[in-house]
Amino acid sequence: MIPDNFSSLEQVSAALKAAGVEKSQLVVGVDFTASNKSNGKKTFGGRSLHDVSEETSKNPYEQALSVIAQSLWDFDDDHMIPAYGFGDLHTGADNIFSFNERDKPCKGLTGCTQRYREIAQKVHLAGPTSFAPIVRQAVNLVTETNEYHILLIIADGQVTEGHVRETSQAIAEASNYALSIIMVGVGDGPWDLMDHFDDKLPGRRFDNFQFVEFNKVFAKYPAEKREAAFATHALMEVPEQYQAIKRLGLLRPTRRQFPASRLVPCSPPDSSLPSDPWHGLPDGWDSYVDKKSQRIVYVNMESNVQTWVRPTAEAKIPQGFGKTLSESTASTIASSRSSKRSLTSSSF
Repeated sequence: MIPDNFSSLEQVSAALKAAGVEKSQLVVGVDFTASNKSNGKKTFGGRSLHDVSEETSKNPYEQALSVIAQSLWDFDDDHMIPAYGFGDLHTGADNIFSFNERDKPCKGLTGCTQRYREIAQKVHLAGPTSFAPIVRQAVNLVTETNEYHILLIIADGQVTEGHVRETSQAIAEASNYALSIIMVGVGDGPWDLMDHFDDKLPGRRFDNFQFVEFNKVFAKYPAEKREAAFATHALMEVPEQYQAIKRLGLLRPTRRQFPASRLVPCSPPDSSLPSDPWHGLPDGWDSYVDKKSQRIVYVNMESNVQTWVRPTAEAKIPQGFGKTLSESTASTIASSRSSKRSLTSSSF
């Protein structure tokens, strides 16, 4: 598919149908790492890439999600979109959080973008960056439904060193399932590693990963063709991937190959369950689990004070241990409900 041949998203969808794509389910993964604060210096006027302060204009995350969701609208029979975030203070590189409580999917594009805007105003960006949890969650959804899924990952940068191997393994494992992965890079990059995932990753049954740089495409085409061109760049490998999935028998009705491990997504950062370590904290406080000690760390987001002592509304801000949050130092909430229940303040 050549972008210059299309002037509308409807034409892109028609081309997908003509190429043999019959039905798909969309899954969304959004990067909430700390680098989003500064990685729009060149491409987003110096604003955070998650800035949603202007109601009449979309940030790059919203634009990318909107174009892909509209392009795939005709292929989704229920228009329910499972949507997840990763890389925030609660999840880091080890887990994901669902956009909705109890892991309910979003109702269409409107429901997904509305929840994104609500979360973007509440989430505490952290890190590091790993795509492994969101890829494995998409695999879980494929096995539950035995339907072809397209995972859309929108991120502002590459996988953090130290998590490349795990992400590579997750992508390779995903090639055993009826799943296409589209990674959209927003912000300033760099993107060298994404090209490696796209073209040079060994051990896959088929080429299941497509990378497209959002701003590079938008800068190349006139305004009236940008969305169609971007959708084409993002989806151009889907027909071939879909044919490979059918050829390999990954959609056989009797095929039920379940992955070795299954994630339990965290609650959204703007809500909580009683089992969540951040449940019931005073305004301005959040928490994460220190990976070395497995103890809950409480963070005052305004003063950046961190402490082992659970804060109360009446207490003054305690003297902390002075560790500064960053994408490289933030740790994560445990990845299962059972481990969360064992990590309560009463344990210490």
